[in-house]
Amino acid sequence: MAGVDQVLNPYSPGRGIRPLELAGRGVEISEMDVALQRIRTGRSAKSQLVTGLRGVGKTVLLHEFARVAGKRGFIHEHIEMDQDGALPLRLAMALRKAVLKLGGRKKAKGADRRALGVLKAFVLTLPDGARLPIEADVVLGTADSGDLASDLGALLEEVGQAAAAHESGIFLTLDGLHHLPAACLEALLVGLHGAHRLGLPVALAGAGLPTPAGLTGEARYCAEQMFRFRPLGPLGPDDAALAVQAPAAAENVSWKGSAVARLYEVTQGYPYFIQELAKQAWDLAEEGSKAIRQGDVERGIPLALAELDASFFGVGAARTTAPERSYLRAMAELGPGIVSSGAVAAVLRKKTTQVAPVRDTLIKKALCFSPRFNELAFTAPLFDQFMKRWIPSLA
Repeated sequence: MAGVDQVLNPYSPGRGIRPLELAGRGVEISEMDVALQRIRTGRSAKSQLVTGLRGVGKTVLLHEFARVAGKRGFIHEHIEMDQDGALPLRLAMALRKAVLKLGGRKKAKGADRRALGVLKAFVLTLPDGARLPIEADVVLGTADSGDLASDLGALLEEVGQAAAAHESGIFLTLDGLHHLPAACLEALLVGLHGAHRLGLPVALAGAGLPTPAGLTGEARYCAEQMFRFRPLGPLGPDDAALAVQAPAAAENVSWKGSAVARLYEVTQGYPYFIQELAKQAWDLAEEGSKAIRQGDVERGIPLALAELDASFFGVGAARTTAPERSYLRAMAELGPGIVSSGAVAAVLRKKTTQVAPVRDTLIKKALCFSPRFNELAFTAPLFDQFMKRWIPSLA
């Protein structure tokens, strides 16, 4: 069959096509829509911080939030975090773009110009801030104290005032929350809370791996006031079926019940895996056929696994050292769930303290996370199966 990218693309934003069926995420989307309507008019509402393993659709959900925000009159900017954890300059770049969009990229004046001047003062306090061109005179004394939480609060207040002057709003999405150092995340939350408390139309939604933030004190209070915490997991059987059946039905193609059941059994309901196996089954279906059958799914399984091994699993695994690969393989030997650090060390026939540095590096590389003290789990579902395919022998 042809045109799979346009038909069966329920959760993959990388193809540049808006998902046709965000199955199982309706509650999050509708709640975000209501919250943005309230924030847009100066009322209190909670945005969302979504967490989950890789492949559950966190990033796509952020894209959907952004689409909803656009309909509600917000200017949207996206921030992508990586291992360097350097948020302030990325945030400044996003806010610069947003303020310029408020005025249609015309010469800034009034509240826009003041917001840009405050932003310029803020970036000059950053190590690399001088590299960011801002076409405005610097406004000193508002967001340039060097205290990140205080400065972010002042900056977001100015930006919020500019958005309100245009009867608009600014909506930021931040992907990769797990890469933020705790101090930086706390500063962001405390700073954002200032604009939130004043009823200014500035909102943020974030996504990251299920790593406990460990927030305390004022930062924890601010987070609880501003956000709903949404853990995302695999889809249930009905939502998984909808994810492939709805877009296929738009092309007058059906999925046979046994095909859907087998697809769910193999993918365990994880949206990214559903998308990949559905694509392979669609491509393998007989030309001109109006149905996808279990045989198409069976023939697609090895192709889907090969694609996932090369891209989804393999990209992160390729960045590992030999000791790290041994540690991951030992984790896989213990099964797919949460394991103890001591059990992994025992498989490796080493003391826990001997392999602790390797464990810490794997967490920093976001291949594992620690749900609780002395416990460890893979950040990607079915990663244990991949490790056994990649390194068949534990030795």
